[in-house]
Order: sequence, then structure tokens, then C-alpha cells
Amino acid sequence: MRFNIEKYRADIKAATAFIRSQTESAPRVGIILGTGLGGLTDEIDIKKTISYGDIPNFPVSTVESHVGRLIYGTLAGKSVLAMQGRFHYYEGYAMHQITLPVRVMYELGIRTLFVSNAGGVLNPHFDRGDIMVLDDHINLLGDNPLIGPNLDEYGPRFPDMSEPYDRELIALAEEVALEQKLNLRKGVYVAVQGPNLETRAEYRFLRAIGADVVGMSTVPEAIVANHMDMKTLAFSVITDECYPDALKEVSLDEIIATAAKAEPKLTALMRGLIARI
Repeated sequence: MRFNIEKYRADIKAATAFIRSQTESAPRVGIILGTGLGGLTDEIDIKKTISYGDIPNFPVSTVESHVGRLIYGTLAGKSVLAMQGRFHYYEGYAMHQITLPVRVMYELGIRTLFVSNAGGVLNPHFDRGDIMVLDDHINLLGDNPLIGPNLDEYGPRFPDMSEPYDRELIALAEEVALEQKLNLRKGVYVAVQGPNLETRAEYRFLRAIGADVVGMSTVPEAIVANHMDMKTLAFSVITDECYPDALKEVSLDEIIATAAKAEPKLTALMRGLIARI
């Protein structure tokens, strides 16, 4: 079905107007929380909670552990808007639907975006429970949220992606991690469609092309944020080991449990970062 750009513009405006009517002031920072990582909202002084289902034209989370709420409040003295749960390509959503919340955040005045996800580790020097800051990514989703007519009011037809994740924010994350005595990894994230986990041969291929961590999200949001020149920073919590010669079966419950165990480290890191920007 052909992408209806005028309807999409109207959808963005309607969602933005509704959220603005529910909040007291413009948020400064946007946060997207991934699988098993919604606990950061406990650190937010919450002013308003909005269910995705109440927001006009907003998708609805269908994945276990993705609560599906928009949280407005303050964190470390900054006004924030946090998504407690995101949307994935494997849920059947189109790319423009997955990234609609990022467009809405931009309309609300947000120019800095923090993203988190749970991912499987391919780099043998990393460990389960580690946190990796994304230095770059590889898009193997087979699609791109910028395909179709360009939204000229947001960005150029051919946006540059030489720095998908802001170098200054990465350096600040490393500085905060050092202060917190956190062993923060840095590497390349590869996004695949899912929802199945990968085969041994696929893991070998992903490692061979330069990926350190594999997951099923984040890249669409990062592409759209870059299209609008938003400063973007993303973290992966490593929840399972994807070493092809020692591959073990893993369940969603295990992934969520590992993410939950590592979550306090990510929460402290993100709180420290937001305090400093």
C-alpha cells in the first residue's frame, strides 16, 4: 500500500496536540525504553501517564514486558518524556508507524533522544549483563523509515549517517560510567527483523560483518532522529550469548530476567547523563 504522506503528517499533528494538552510544559529529553528496561520510570518524578491506546494514531505495544505507556515528568532536574515500551517491525507495523513517536517528540520540542534495548552478544570480549553504548549500527531489517516521499519540513532527502550516535554524548556516557565504576562497552549494533532468534550460521555472518551485539529495534528510531538532526544516544543491555560454537537455547523469560538484573546500572548511567546535559 502506498505511503500517504498527508495522512501521516496529520497523524503526527494529532498525536502531538493530544500529548501537549496533557502536559504542563515542553519536555527537553526523549527516552525510549526497550525489553525489560521500563524500570527507569521509577526514577522519574511523574506528572502524567498516558496509555498509548489513548493517543490518536499511536501504535500499541504487543510484546510482553513492553507496558505501553508514555511517561511525562522530571528526571535529574530535566523535563523528560519516556516511552515505557516500543514498537517493532516484527509486530507487523510499518516503519513510519514504528517511528511516529520520534516525529512526535520532535514536534514537542525534544532535540535529544536516549534509546535502550536488550541484545544478544556476538563479541567474545563482552559478557552477559554488560551495557554497551552504540558507536554505530548495521541495518539488516530489510526496510527503512525514510522510504517514500520525504518529509521536507523535518530533514533532507538524503540525510548523512556518518555519526548516527552523537560523539559528544558517547564521550559523556563514558565519563559518567567511569565515575560510577561501570565497565561500559562500546560497539556496533546490528538490527534484524526477528521475531525468531538467529541460527548459528547467521550469528557467524553477523559477527563477520562487524557486529558486536544483535537486536530487533533501535535502528529505525535512530535513522529518523538523525533525519531531524536530533542528538541520539543508544545503549544495549546484553541479555544472552550468541556464540555459534557454544550456542544454547534461550527463552524470553531469561532475557527479561537478565535485563532486569542489569537495569539498575543502566538507570544510574542514564540518570547521571541526563543530569549533565
